[in-house]
Amino acid sequence: MLSIEPNERVTFKVCYEDEHLLIVAKPARRVTLPGVGHERDTLLNGLFARYGAMLQNLGAMRDFGLLHRLDRETSGLVVVALTQDAYDGVRAAFAERNVRKFYWAVTHKAPAEREGVVRLPIEELVERKGSYSSTKSARVVRRGSAGKPALTAYRVLHESDLGALIEARPVTGRLHQVRAHLSAIGATVLGDDMYGPRKADKAAPRLALHAHRVAFEHPVTGEPIDVRIGWPSDLRGLLRRLELPRPDLEDLTQLGDAEGAE
Repeated sequence: MLSIEPNERVTFKVCYEDEHLLIVAKPARRVTLPGVGHERDTLLNGLFARYGAMLQNLGAMRDFGLLHRLDRETSGLVVVALTQDAYDGVRAAFAERNVRKFYWAVTHKAPAEREGVVRLPIEELVERKGSYSSTKSARVVRRGSAGKPALTAYRVLHESDLGALIEARPVTGRLHQVRAHLSAIGATVLGDDMYGPRKADKAAPRLALHAHRVAFEHPVTGEPIDVRIGWPSDLRGLLRRLELPRPDLEDLTQLGDAEGAE
């Protein structure tokens, strides 16, 4: 018997697949894993419809293969293990900060510095419901030791009088890290109803955050994995309205390891 109810109606795009690993594209407004109110309509339910036997074999101790998650409103790439060796290897790579994740964000304005590294601790605020924990929000901690260390490299790709397009690389993996850090430097992600000014919340059809690239060494074969996807179709109109170009149509140098990021 499967621990997660399969749901073949939950669709996703497979961007990379081998016998050990999957990298899939999660659409916006899709919850990553089951919780209160979302017991059978999540990405994991859809994954179980296609890969249920392998994910069940990994079990709850290995998160049924999920190696990280994205916020419900965030679109983009999610890495999923199909074998124990792959899960343990990628988890170790995350712990050693050897997995590079890149996001595009549309913000209400550009920060004062066009590129840099945000080093501000983040405290997670958690509310538990039933058998699942539902983390409602996070906050940047500027003083004291209440939060966990968090580090995000960023650069402004384009800006106009109406907004800015930023690429961000979260070196650590805290809750809402990119959203909270960009807001802390004055560049709230449009469509964000949790951080920054209210005018930013209403300025986009959804959270304008997209996980467009993930890169790491394959945990079994040692081959380099570097998967990228284009700009999401539901946010193309937002870029046009803000007079910002699509980043996936340009030959941009990628945001690598920020100097002094580690």
